[in-house]
Amino acid sequence: MEVIRINGKDATSQIFIGERLSDMHMYVPQSNTFIITDTNVNKIYRKSFPNFPVFIMKAGEANKNLSTVAEIYRWLLDQGADRNSFIVGIGGGVVCDLAGFVASTFMRGVSFGFVATTLLAQVDASIGGKNGVDLDGYKNIVGTINHPKFVICDISMLKTLPYVELVSGLAEVVKHALIADSTKFEYIEKNSDSILALDLTMLEYLVTRSVRIKADIVEVDEREGGLRRVLNLGHTWGHAVEKITGISHGQAVSIGLVFAAKLSYNKGMLSEMEMDRIVNLLTKLGLHTQTNADSEIIFDTLQKDKKKVGNGVHYVLLRSIGAVEVVEISFDELKKYIA
Repeated sequence: MEVIRINGKDATSQIFIGERLSDMHMYVPQSNTFIITDTNVNKIYRKSFPNFPVFIMKAGEANKNLSTVAEIYRWLLDQGADRNSFIVGIGGGVVCDLAGFVASTFMRGVSFGFVATTLLAQVDASIGGKNGVDLDGYKNIVGTINHPKFVICDISMLKTLPYVELVSGLAEVVKHALIADSTKFEYIEKNSDSILALDLTMLEYLVTRSVRIKADIVEVDEREGGLRRVLNLGHTWGHAVEKITGISHGQAVSIGLVFAAKLSYNKGMLSEMEMDRIVNLLTKLGLHTQTNADSEIIFDTLQKDKKKVGNGVHYVLLRSIGAVEVVEISFDELKKYIA
């Protein structure tokens, strides 16, 4: 088991890579603990949960909203939860985002932890302290930055992950490689078939490398004042595509990565060879590289992105595979490029 620590301003978060769901009881109080999960995880793993009250939300991004939050608040009150309670989110990115937001705001904040059950959650959504919910389809527009006490990344749980969800999570794995790890990018290129065949040793290696990259960035810039913005690679265009089309987060991020790569090439920052390598790897992994959605509608949605600054947006572009740069691009320039 690998243990990676993120030392935040107000708290330390420990990520246990290779730990098991069955050992979760070692990391939580033996009473006054409450679990939030979804219908999919509950169906497969409920027998492995410790004997605590469980709230089961409907699975899917569509349920990551303030209505579900209010429902959980009322449930916690009915269960007798108080300011000393501990909340555990067991699930993928939606559950972790929602559980973290609920814990951060219920009675002005209670402690919490995660058991990340999907690749997307293990490499990204559960790590770094961002907790949020969607509003009118806009991703994580309401949220907090508050670190979980722990994150358990049980690699064995990936065996029950639907293939489409595995592929979706690989988009974030590739994103981290593009940001800061060209060696990892090459590793994925060489071992893509085995990774897609659920080689757990390889997946544990990829999860560990991704968590280390994100942890190092978050420790330097916890509240996204500068460096942490690089983690948004692929997300500005990707989030807009996700809202318009309803495709999975990972598929949308993949489209966003290709958009960023082509924009970087267009601006003379990235070589054509490296741009092609990015597109080819994402394609080989079964990820989307383009969308049929109307680019004008995507652009209109993008202008409501959280990263908007005045009449422009902080955009993450590529210098090479393993090196990125955040630039401020005006909406006029971006619109001209899209056209």
